[in-house]
Order: sequence, then C-alpha cells, then structure tokens
Amino acid sequence: MALLTALPILAVFGYVFVPAPEVWQHLRETVLTDYLLNTLWLVLGVGFGVLLLGLPAAWLNSMCEFPGRRLFEWALLLPMAMPAYIIAYTYTGMLDFSGQVQTLLRELTGWGYGDYYFPNVRSLGGAITMLSLVLFPYVYLLARAAFLEQSICVLEVSRTLGSNQWQSFFRVALPLARPAIITGLSLALMETLADFGTVQYFGVSTFTTGIFRTWFGLGDHAAASQLAALLMGFVFVLILLERWSRSRARYHHTSSKYSRIPKFRLRGWTAVAAVLACALPLLLGFVIPVGQLLHWSIKVASKGLDSDFMNLVWHSLMLASLAAVFALLLALILGYGKRLNNDPLVNIASRIAAMGYAIPGTVIAIGVLIPFAWADTQLNHLSKQFFDSNAGLLLSGTLFTLLFAYNVRFLAVSLQTVEAGLGKIKPTLDNAGRSLGLSPLGVLQRLHLPLMKGSLLTAILLVFVDVLKELPATLILRPFNFNTLAVRAYELASDERLADAGLPSLMIVAAGIIPVILLSRSISRSRAGEH
Repeated sequence: MALLTALPILAVFGYVFVPAPEVWQHLRETVLTDYLLNTLWLVLGVGFGVLLLGLPAAWLNSMCEFPGRRLFEWALLLPMAMPAYIIAYTYTGMLDFSGQVQTLLRELTGWGYGDYYFPNVRSLGGAITMLSLVLFPYVYLLARAAFLEQSICVLEVSRTLGSNQWQSFFRVALPLARPAIITGLSLALMETLADFGTVQYFGVSTFTTGIFRTWFGLGDHAAASQLAALLMGFVFVLILLERWSRSRARYHHTSSKYSRIPKFRLRGWTAVAAVLACALPLLLGFVIPVGQLLHWSIKVASKGLDSDFMNLVWHSLMLASLAAVFALLLALILGYGKRLNNDPLVNIASRIAAMGYAIPGTVIAIGVLIPFAWADTQLNHLSKQFFDSNAGLLLSGTLFTLLFAYNVRFLAVSLQTVEAGLGKIKPTLDNAGRSLGLSPLGVLQRLHLPLMKGSLLTAILLVFVDVLKELPATLILRPFNFNTLAVRAYELASDERLADAGLPSLMIVAAGIIPVILLSRSISRSRAGEH
C-alpha cells in the first residue's frame, strides 16, 4: 500500500531523466526565472505574515486576560475554514475598480479613473496577503498549544531572576515553543507552495501555475514533470528544515509539576491593543469575506439554487464521503499493522504512505496521470490485439483516478488521527483480548473501534473537508462533464462572475467550519494538568 501511494511521486521523479531540451530552453529564456523568484518571494512573504498574525495572538490568548479573550481563543481558528482561492475571489470583488470600496471612494470624493492611487489586489503582494490571512491559524494553533503546555514553574523562575513578562516571553516561553512554531510555519509554507487557485487568479507565475501551463498549454509531460520535481525539492527542503529544527532544539521542561497559569490582566491601551491584535486577523480572514459571500449568495439565490447546483453539491459530497471512508480504511490497516508489527520496515512504509500530504495537489495529479495513462495505453493495445476494439479510458479520466489521487494526498491526515487514537489504548488491552480467544482482527473490531469512535469521526471529517476544498487535483483529474463546488467556484470566478461564485464558495466554507470546531475543543482540553 505504501508503494501504491508513493507511485505518483516515483512517476514524477522518473521523468526527471527524460530529455526535454527544447521546452526547457524555452522555459529558461522566458518564464523559469519568474517561477523561481515569485515562488521564493511568496514563501518569504507568507512566512513573515503568518508569524506576524499568529504568534502575538497565540501568546495573548494563552497568557493574558482581556475583553473578548474567550471568543477569540476559538474564533481565531475560523480562517482555516476559508480556502485561499475563495478569499482571493471575495476581496477582488470588493477591492477591484468596480468593487464596492473603490466605487464608494469615488462617490464620496468625486474622483475619477487615474485621480487616485489604490493598491492592486491582483498582484504578488495581494497573493501574500490572502494566503497569510487564511494560513496564520497553523502557527496560532500550534504555538498556543505549546504555550498552554508550558509549566508556570519555569516562567516564575525567570521572573525571580529579574525578567519582566515580555522578557520571560522572548527568553523562556518562545524558545520552549520553537519546535511547535517551526512546525506550524512549515505547514503554512507547504500550503503556500501547493496553492494554485489564488496565484492563478491573481496572475502570479509560480511553479504550480507553470506545471499546469506546461502540461496543458505546451503539451509536454516530461517538462511538466520536471517542474513538478523542482517544486517537490522546495517541499522537501521545508520538511528537512522542520526536522532539523526539532532535532537541534535544546530546550526542555525540567519540572514535572504543572499548575494553572495565572493570566496577566490587561487594562487600558494594552487591552485595546490585544483586542485589535486578535480582532483584525479574524475580521479580515473570516468575518468580512463571509459577509461578502452571504451578500452575493442572497443576491443570486433565486436563480442559483437550481438542479445544476444540487448536482454540484451531490458530486462534491459523494466524492468527499467516498475519499474519507477509503482513507480511513487504509489508515486503519496501516496504523493497526504498525501496532501489531512495529519493525523498521513497517515504520518506513507508513512514513512513505503519509508523504503525500506534503506534496501539492498539482504534482500529485501529474504523478497519477502518468502511470494511469500508461496503463490505459497497454490495456488498449491488448484489447486491440485480442478483441480488435479499443477499450477506451478505463482508468484515467474516471472517478477511480480522482479518488486514488485524493487518498495519496490526504491519507496522512487520516493516518495520524488513527495512530493518535490507537496510541491512547494500552497494549495490555490487546493482550487481554488475545488471551480470551480473539484474533487480531477481532481485537480491532470488538475492542479498539468502539474506543476510537471519536478519533475515527475526526479522521473522516478532516479528510471530507480537505477533499471538498481541493482544487488543482480535481481540476486536472475530474471526468468530462463532472464538476464539484470547488471547480465551479473557480470557473465562475475565472469568468469574472464573482457574485455567482458566492453560493458554491459559501457551501465550502460552511463545511470547513466543522473540523475547526473540533480542533478548538481539542486544544482547549490540551493543557497539561487540567481535567
């Protein structure tokens, strides 16, 4: 199973050695430098943005008391429900020349076109801003969890040694949370490298858009695969950086005593600053975009809620449900197999199987098409030889291919949740079940599954929502005349029908709120020593 899920990645790397000199010469002379520089600036800009938005909010909600803190501590996770391409469509509709903001500005001032300067949202800076607004919860989530897990003992010792609360933050709390912060930053940057909808809509040339153009525009599979391999190189550098940072960490908790951390009560201008630091990311990353999507949806509901829209909902829910169930079954087999036989080979296999989540959807789609198209070609040769007829596309261009790609991409989400659930069950329970005559499968069915209901539901929900939001893999691999909510929103926005794109976009955001609520409840119970 690990080899099957690694097949797309191996296929992409296999094409690295296929010569494509003419196309590469054309790419080097025209767009390759833009791909490199834009991708690099995008990563640096989003990295700075998510740290700027996520770290202060995590510290304030963990260690301080100020008006609205109980609301902000869970509400700051809500931007995770907003796909970057949807927030890009929303702000474009509001901030473009014909949008509400500039129209109101001209009405109030009497200015005309060219009389004033207004930042162009369809730019590299706009893409950095949009991605930062929806990805900062990765840093917020993990940094806040790390701050909550810290013992008050080390913070109190730093205060007795002459540090004030800000010095304690920078010299003690921040270094202790560094591995979690780097992990959150790495996740945000992987999502940045994987993004297609935002950069394509804003006209920013990056590796993801370049792969799409080279495959479909130039028709060169080898060059597209080589670009995909370069993008995977960026991703693996991020993974190595995150692992290196954790291995180099030299900060550990030295006390086993955990007490409830007394929160600093902020008053006056400090309380106002704390509220602004938490309210602005929430307003810009969730409240305002959802308000705009609601406005558009109400505006077009009378003609938008038709049979075609219901088909979109059905296709999306069906795909997401099937992918989530298949991913859970695979995760149970891999996770339970590792529990039964925890040797190095099984550990390596499960790591390989979980590798897909770090790979952009565009790369996985290319990697899936290569072997499946080859298999279709061989099947057609055999059909022609033995039955004197063409079998057609039996694999590529079918729902099976799309579901396979989803499982390669999102198996890690399900596997990690299942392994976490299994890890909470003591091995002595397995031994007791086996001593009473149960087979390993019987132990899983009658003992583990009932105890893991919460973990299994979480695994299904997380994969369900990830599949619902996935755009590039669906766009490339979907069968003919088969649309989903994500693809339809992309098509309508590409045609500048932004109001019509509001309804499918709002459905995706609404579905994305469910795992956010689950995550919020989980992190609130994560404080060591609290029950």
